[in-house]
Amino acid sequence: MPLIKVENIKKNYIVGDMKLNILKGINLEVEKGEFVAIMGPSGSGKSTFMNILGCLDIPSSGKYILDGVDVSKMNPDQLAEIRNKKIGFVFQGFNLLSRTSALENVELPLIYAGVSAEERTKRAEIALEKVGLKQRMDHQPNQLSGGQQQRVAIARAIVNEAPIIFADEPTGNLDTKMSVEIMKLFCSLNDEGRTIILVTHEEDIARYSKRIIKIVDGEIHSDEKVLNRAIEEVNND
Repeated sequence: MPLIKVENIKKNYIVGDMKLNILKGINLEVEKGEFVAIMGPSGSGKSTFMNILGCLDIPSSGKYILDGVDVSKMNPDQLAEIRNKKIGFVFQGFNLLSRTSALENVELPLIYAGVSAEERTKRAEIALEKVGLKQRMDHQPNQLSGGQQQRVAIARAIVNEAPIIFADEPTGNLDTKMSVEIMKLFCSLNDEGRTIILVTHEEDIARYSKRIIKIVDGEIHSDEKVLNRAIEEVNND
Protein backbone atom coordinates (compact mmCIF):
# COMPACT_ATOMS: atom_id res chain seq x y z
CA MET A 1 0.00 0.00 0.00
CA PRO A 2 1.43 3.42 -0.95
CA LEU A 3 1.99 5.94 1.83
CA ILE A 4 0.19 8.61 -0.21
CA LYS A 5 -2.49 7.99 -2.81
CA VAL A 6 -4.58 10.70 -4.45
CA GLU A 7 -7.37 9.95 -6.89
CA ASN A 8 -8.76 12.62 -9.23
CA ILE A 9 -8.02 15.47 -6.81
CA LYS A 10 -9.56 18.77 -7.85
CA LYS A 11 -9.43 22.14 -6.11
CA ASN A 12 -11.62 25.08 -7.04
CA TYR A 13 -11.94 28.59 -5.67
CA ILE A 14 -14.77 31.03 -6.16
CA VAL A 15 -13.58 34.60 -6.71
CA GLY A 16 -16.50 36.96 -7.22
CA ASP A 17 -18.51 35.48 -10.09
CA MET A 18 -15.60 33.38 -11.30
CA LYS A 19 -14.74 29.75 -10.52
CA LEU A 20 -11.01 29.13 -10.63
CA ASN A 21 -9.97 25.53 -11.30
CA ILE A 22 -6.57 25.28 -9.61
CA LEU A 23 -6.16 21.49 -9.61
CA LYS A 24 -7.86 19.63 -12.44
CA GLY A 25 -7.85 15.97 -11.49
CA ILE A 26 -4.52 14.77 -10.13
CA ASN A 27 -3.70 11.10 -9.60
CA LEU A 28 -0.54 10.18 -7.75
CA GLU A 29 1.03 7.53 -5.53
CA VAL A 30 4.06 8.01 -3.28
CA GLU A 31 5.70 5.09 -1.53
CA LYS A 32 7.16 5.22 1.96
CA GLY A 33 10.76 6.45 1.90
CA GLU A 34 10.58 8.30 -1.42
CA PHE A 35 12.11 11.75 -1.96
CA VAL A 36 9.83 13.59 -4.38
CA ALA A 37 10.26 17.09 -5.81
CA ILE A 38 7.18 18.88 -7.14
CA MET A 39 7.96 21.54 -9.71
CA GLY A 40 5.93 23.95 -11.80
CA PRO A 41 5.70 27.60 -12.79
CA SER A 42 4.10 30.18 -10.54
CA GLY A 43 0.35 29.64 -10.46
CA SER A 44 0.61 26.03 -11.64
CA GLY A 45 -1.06 24.65 -8.50
CA LYS A 46 1.99 23.01 -6.91
CA SER A 47 1.67 24.82 -3.56
CA THR A 48 -2.09 24.21 -3.48
CA PHE A 49 -1.38 20.53 -4.09
CA MET A 50 1.21 20.43 -1.30
CA ASN A 51 -1.25 22.08 1.11
CA ILE A 52 -3.71 19.27 0.40
CA LEU A 53 -1.04 16.57 0.74
CA GLY A 54 0.07 18.17 4.01
CA CYS A 55 -3.50 18.22 5.38
CA LEU A 56 -3.50 22.02 5.55
CA ASP A 57 -6.43 22.09 3.11
CA ILE A 58 -8.98 19.68 1.67
CA PRO A 59 -9.78 19.03 -2.00
CA SER A 60 -12.99 20.22 -3.63
CA SER A 61 -13.43 16.67 -4.92
CA GLY A 62 -11.51 13.44 -5.22
CA LYS A 63 -9.95 11.13 -2.64
CA TYR A 64 -6.76 11.42 -0.61
CA ILE A 65 -5.56 8.31 1.23
CA LEU A 66 -2.71 8.99 3.68
CA ASP A 67 -1.13 5.92 5.27
CA GLY A 68 -4.30 3.91 4.64
CA VAL A 69 -6.70 6.58 5.96
CA ASP A 70 -9.04 8.71 3.82
CA VAL A 71 -8.29 12.27 4.97
CA SER A 72 -10.06 14.07 2.13
CA LYS A 73 -13.26 14.67 4.12
CA MET A 74 -11.80 15.23 7.57
CA ASN A 75 -12.69 18.30 9.65
CA PRO A 76 -10.01 20.81 10.78
CA ASP A 77 -9.49 19.18 14.19
CA GLN A 78 -9.01 15.75 12.63
CA LEU A 79 -6.57 17.18 10.08
CA ALA A 80 -4.62 18.90 12.86
CA GLU A 81 -4.26 15.59 14.67
CA ILE A 82 -3.00 13.89 11.49
CA ARG A 83 -0.48 16.70 10.94
CA ASN A 84 0.85 16.50 14.46
CA LYS A 85 1.38 12.75 14.29
CA LYS A 86 2.54 12.15 10.75
CA ILE A 87 3.82 15.39 9.17
CA GLY A 88 6.61 17.90 9.60
CA PHE A 89 6.71 21.18 7.67
CA VAL A 90 9.59 23.34 6.46
CA PHE A 91 8.80 26.66 4.76
CA GLN A 92 10.74 29.24 2.76
CA GLY A 93 10.34 31.89 5.46
CA PHE A 94 11.42 29.57 8.32
CA ASN A 95 8.31 30.53 10.38
CA LEU A 96 10.20 30.73 13.68
CA LEU A 97 8.99 32.68 16.71
CA SER A 98 11.31 35.69 16.81
CA ARG A 99 11.77 36.16 20.56
CA THR A 100 12.05 32.48 21.35
CA SER A 101 15.20 30.35 21.51
CA ALA A 102 15.99 27.70 18.94
CA LEU A 103 15.27 25.04 21.58
CA GLU A 104 11.86 26.52 22.41
CA ASN A 105 10.97 26.82 18.71
CA VAL A 106 11.74 23.15 18.20
CA GLU A 107 9.69 22.18 21.25
CA LEU A 108 6.47 23.74 19.87
CA PRO A 109 5.00 20.64 18.14
CA LEU A 110 5.59 18.64 21.31
CA ILE A 111 3.66 21.19 23.38
CA TYR A 112 0.67 20.71 21.08
CA ALA A 113 1.11 16.95 21.43
CA GLY A 114 0.96 17.18 25.23
CA VAL A 115 4.52 15.92 25.82
CA SER A 116 5.98 16.64 29.28
CA ALA A 117 8.44 19.53 29.67
CA GLU A 118 11.37 17.26 30.49
CA GLU A 119 10.73 14.98 27.52
CA ARG A 120 10.20 18.00 25.22
CA THR A 121 13.59 19.44 26.10
CA LYS A 122 15.34 16.11 25.66
CA ARG A 123 13.81 15.44 22.25
CA ALA A 124 14.36 19.03 21.04
CA GLU A 125 18.04 18.85 22.01
CA ILE A 126 18.42 15.59 20.07
CA ALA A 127 16.74 17.13 17.00
CA LEU A 128 18.98 20.21 17.11
CA GLU A 129 22.07 18.04 17.47
CA LYS A 130 20.96 16.04 14.43
CA VAL A 131 20.90 19.22 12.30
CA GLY A 132 24.26 20.43 13.67
CA LEU A 133 23.03 23.17 16.02
CA LYS A 134 23.79 21.69 19.42
CA GLN A 135 25.88 24.76 20.32
CA ARG A 136 23.21 27.25 19.18
CA MET A 137 20.09 25.97 20.94
CA ASP A 138 19.86 29.01 23.25
CA HIS A 139 20.13 31.50 20.39
CA GLN A 140 17.13 33.42 19.09
CA PRO A 141 16.43 33.55 15.33
CA ASN A 142 17.95 37.04 14.92
CA GLN A 143 21.22 35.62 16.27
CA LEU A 144 21.31 32.91 13.61
CA SER A 145 22.11 32.96 9.89
CA GLY A 146 19.44 32.08 7.34
CA GLY A 147 20.88 28.60 6.95
CA GLN A 148 20.91 28.08 10.70
CA GLN A 149 17.31 29.29 10.99
CA GLN A 150 16.29 26.76 8.34
CA ARG A 151 18.11 24.04 10.30
CA VAL A 152 16.05 25.00 13.35
CA ALA A 153 12.92 24.71 11.21
CA ILE A 154 14.01 21.26 10.04
CA ALA A 155 14.68 20.20 13.65
CA ARG A 156 11.16 21.36 14.51
CA ALA A 157 9.80 19.30 11.59
CA ILE A 158 11.46 16.09 12.79
CA VAL A 159 11.11 16.48 16.58
CA ASN A 160 7.77 14.66 16.69
CA GLU A 161 9.34 11.82 14.67
CA ALA A 162 6.93 12.46 11.81
CA PRO A 163 7.48 10.00 8.95
CA ILE A 164 6.74 12.63 6.27
CA ILE A 165 8.39 16.02 5.75
CA PHE A 166 6.86 18.61 3.43
CA ALA A 167 9.24 21.37 2.38
CA ASP A 168 7.89 24.38 0.46
CA GLU A 169 10.75 26.25 -1.31
CA PRO A 170 13.06 25.56 1.68
CA THR A 171 16.09 27.12 -0.01
CA GLY A 172 14.27 30.13 -1.47
CA ASN A 173 15.85 32.59 1.01
CA LEU A 174 19.32 31.01 1.07
CA ASP A 175 22.50 31.47 -0.93
CA THR A 176 23.93 28.64 -3.02
CA LYS A 177 26.30 27.28 -0.37
CA MET A 178 23.62 27.20 2.32
CA SER A 179 21.14 25.68 -0.13
CA VAL A 180 23.52 22.79 -0.76
CA GLU A 181 23.96 22.21 2.98
CA ILE A 182 20.20 22.20 3.57
CA MET A 183 19.59 19.81 0.69
CA LYS A 184 22.32 17.45 1.95
CA LEU A 185 20.50 17.45 5.28
CA PHE A 186 17.21 16.52 3.59
CA CYS A 187 19.01 13.70 1.77
CA SER A 188 20.38 12.45 5.08
CA LEU A 189 16.90 12.46 6.63
CA ASN A 190 15.59 10.60 3.59
CA ASP A 191 18.38 8.03 3.94
CA GLU A 192 17.10 7.42 7.49
CA GLY A 193 13.73 6.43 6.04
CA ARG A 194 11.70 9.62 6.12
CA THR A 195 9.52 10.43 3.12
CA ILE A 196 10.36 13.90 1.76
CA ILE A 197 8.07 15.93 -0.51
CA LEU A 198 9.71 19.11 -1.71
CA VAL A 199 8.14 21.98 -3.66
CA THR A 200 10.65 24.02 -5.66
CA HIS A 201 10.94 25.98 -8.88
CA GLU A 202 14.71 25.41 -9.05
CA GLU A 203 15.89 22.53 -11.22
CA ASP A 204 19.22 22.19 -9.38
CA ILE A 205 17.41 21.84 -6.05
CA ALA A 206 14.92 19.32 -7.46
CA ARG A 207 17.83 17.13 -8.56
CA TYR A 208 18.60 16.24 -4.95
CA SER A 209 15.36 14.24 -4.97
CA LYS A 210 14.83 10.78 -6.42
CA ARG A 211 11.72 11.67 -8.43
CA ILE A 212 10.55 14.91 -10.06
CA ILE A 213 6.87 15.62 -10.73
CA LYS A 214 6.08 18.66 -12.84
CA ILE A 215 2.67 20.31 -12.56
CA VAL A 216 1.44 22.63 -15.30
CA ASP A 217 -1.96 24.33 -15.24
CA GLY A 218 -3.24 22.14 -12.41
CA GLU A 219 -2.30 18.82 -14.02
CA ILE A 220 0.68 16.49 -13.81
CA HIS A 221 2.78 17.18 -16.88
CA SER A 222 5.58 14.70 -16.19
CA ASP A 223 6.69 12.23 -13.53
CA GLU A 224 10.28 11.02 -13.82
CA LYS A 225 12.92 9.25 -11.74
CA VAL A 226 16.12 11.24 -11.12
CA LEU A 227 19.01 9.30 -12.66
CA ASN A 228 21.92 11.58 -11.67
CA ARG A 229 21.18 12.92 -8.21
CA ALA A 230 22.95 16.12 -7.17
CA ILE A 231 23.87 14.63 -3.80
CA GLU A 232 26.10 12.09 -5.54
CA GLU A 233 28.02 14.92 -7.17
CA VAL A 234 28.41 16.70 -3.82
CA ASN A 235 29.62 13.55 -2.10
CA ASN A 236 32.21 13.01 -4.80
CA ASP A 237 33.63 16.53 -4.68
